[in-house]
Amino acid sequence: MPEMPEVAGLASFLSGRMAGTSITGVHVAGIGALKTYDPPPQALIGRTVTEVDRHGKWLDVVTSPGSAGDEASEPELHLVVHLSRAGWVRWYDQAPTSVPRPGKSPIAVRVLLSDGSAFDLTEAGTRKRLAVHVVRDAEEVPQVASLGPDPLSEEFTTASLTSILADGRHQVKGVLRDQSVIAGIGNAYSDEILHVARISPFAISARLDADEVARLQEAIRSVLTGAIEVASGKPAAQLKDAKRAGMRVHGRTGQDCPACGDTVHEVSFADSSLQYCATCQTDGKVLADRRMSKLLR
Repeated sequence: MPEMPEVAGLASFLSGRMAGTSITGVHVAGIGALKTYDPPPQALIGRTVTEVDRHGKWLDVVTSPGSAGDEASEPELHLVVHLSRAGWVRWYDQAPTSVPRPGKSPIAVRVLLSDGSAFDLTEAGTRKRLAVHVVRDAEEVPQVASLGPDPLSEEFTTASLTSILADGRHQVKGVLRDQSVIAGIGNAYSDEILHVARISPFAISARLDADEVARLQEAIRSVLTGAIEVASGKPAAQLKDAKRAGMRVHGRTGQDCPACGDTVHEVSFADSSLQYCATCQTDGKVLADRRMSKLLR
């Protein structure tokens, strides 16, 4: 699943290519991906792309009225997208001449631009969770409105993190992944952050001491900032490989930990898994690899 760094990379890539162009066509091939109907997707046609922003893991293509529009009566429109687990953006310097049709194609939405370029919103697999909204304000999307603070904002301090972690008896990995608590971190980067911070994924958040909280806050900033730097400037087609190549423990079960040389271990759940280093994070204790594993601090 694309997380904050990949979405930031996509936003930067798309903004650099789309800003100032106008939208000349919108084709919806996967009607199930479209979560709003007023305004319709065709309302984007003729509008100018001003920027591509992000909100946590959400992409936001911001458009303004075309040169003939009356800005007082035509506010911004936003194409807001959550790529979910299997969604992605496919960019074309030259738009295909064919029109995507409903069916077995992974293409859900195609957007055509005035300079002849285009992009597709795609989704692989059978579990369709791609979410596409056309709204007048990004916060009309309930999941965007409910996002927690951006962990790279100036307001996200050690003190604010301490307050977040103290609120209840939750596993720290779950806290990091909760979008209503902290925006943008998912399964992969929570593994990476906890490895750098040397904290067990199953540590109880309210029990972390001041030193652990400080390490966690620094790890959040360093891991996400580093990953965004890697993603910056890369074409959309290269971002997934760049993410995989930069991982220390996530997705590297059985390989050597880059910090201590121990073997990276895994805990599997119904539809996901986590990776960690026992030496770095759990005082050498190997967590039971089964569903509903007994949680070790």
